Amino acid sequence: MVFALVGLVVLALLGAVHRYVWRRFVGDTTAPGSRLRRAGTIAAFVLPLLSVGAMTSGRVGAPFWLQQVLAWPGFLWLACLLYLTLALLVGEVVRPVLLRVLARRDAARTGEESGTPSGTPAETSGTLTEGPDETRPRTEELVTSGSAGVSAPSEAVAHTASDAPGPEAEPETEPAAEPAAGTPAPALAPHPSRRLFVSRVVGGAAAAAGLATVGYGTYGVLRGPSVQRITVPLARLPRAAHGFRIAVVSDIHIGPILGRAHTRRIVDTINATSPDLVAVVGDLVDGSVADLGSAAEPLSALRARHGSYFVTGNHEYFSGAEQWIDHVRELGLVPLENARVEIEGFDLAGVNDIAGETEGQGPDFGRALGDRDRGRAAVLMAHQPVVIHDAVEHGVDLQLSGHTHGGQLWPGNYLAELANPTVAGLERYGDTQLFVSRGAGAWGPPVRVGAPSDITVVELASRQA
Repeated sequence: MVFALVGLVVLALLGAVHRYVWRRFVGDTTAPGSRLRRAGTIAAFVLPLLSVGAMTSGRVGAPFWLQQVLAWPGFLWLACLLYLTLALLVGEVVRPVLLRVLARRDAARTGEESGTPSGTPAETSGTLTEGPDETRPRTEELVTSGSAGVSAPSEAVAHTASDAPGPEAEPETEPAAEPAAGTPAPALAPHPSRRLFVSRVVGGAAAAAGLATVGYGTYGVLRGPSVQRITVPLARLPRAAHGFRIAVVSDIHIGPILGRAHTRRIVDTINATSPDLVAVVGDLVDGSVADLGSAAEPLSALRARHGSYFVTGNHEYFSGAEQWIDHVRELGLVPLENARVEIEGFDLAGVNDIAGETEGQGPDFGRALGDRDRGRAAVLMAHQPVVIHDAVEHGVDLQLSGHTHGGQLWPGNYLAELANPTVAGLERYGDTQLFVSRGAGAWGPPVRVGAPSDITVVELASRQA
């Protein structure tokens, strides 16, 4: 029941956002019945349907080819919707300023054309100025009213005496009644053409800013992760292990969008660092072994002196965790399922992800760390940072995690901070240090803004050196 209500709220919110985006980009900038308006209206219905299809097709077991067809437009539109909406909200601040500036400019221009100083009310009387010998015509300003109650800008129109009605003539229309004394004049509504101009300027600028942001973020993901390097001193690390280098990679997210070429880029980047050990910290895939097994095969080319290790993330449990554990073992990686191995100078442990609890395969810290020698340094691989308190309790020196993507899409980092103790980087909790990778791939939209993908080489330092 709760999930149904949350779903309805989310759908209502998405509907309201799409309506707002349609209004600003289509309704306010195109003529009723025009081709552009029809095309924009169709897009306003089709794009969200593609997004829903992209998010649900894998979960409902749709053919993989259909998942691929829906993934690119559906997920990219979600990123576009976010940044187009943010840009439009900024435009709401700019819009009234532009209207005010244009109104003042038009008022000043009208004053110049009529010879009336700016800010001085124009004469509206048709009275003729009499000279000593004859009646001379004078120029008068006529203020015309727009239709449907919308007032148009004043225009200076020169009239001669021959155009004006004679002294005996009756006026063609009854003059408008003068407002009562002390009654403020009604405010002039923005001129239609001025309002349209501002809507198109603001909408065009918002579209350029939003789409450029998404384009740059997509390029960053497709280009592949960069390499970061940090040094982490461990009190119990022996001098012999000083300078030991662990290549930490998380959240690769092989799936309908990021496939074999993405995996190959990551493997090549890791191998170029010549690490002593590779730690793959969960969320390797978004799909089944049957669909993505071949896309993961480049992992077999990973090279490290002490091997490559893997722990599950929450997405493995959406994709068949047992099958993936068997498959990565076939590719030469060592799965650490609540297990520990002794490496040169320290213990390397790994725990299953919290999502495995639904299958009776959750994290077991006692099994992974309970009987170890506390005199040795311990490095723990755990996908989600939230288990840091269990790591502290079990005397872990360094926990390696991912899961957060660093927020992936700004301002998502603020939401990630609400659910995780650390979103990215290295922080200390008691005697335990926690390092959180931003990840090498992307979930959903293949876009990163404010959180570039990375592979981090963690160099262990001995305080005894």
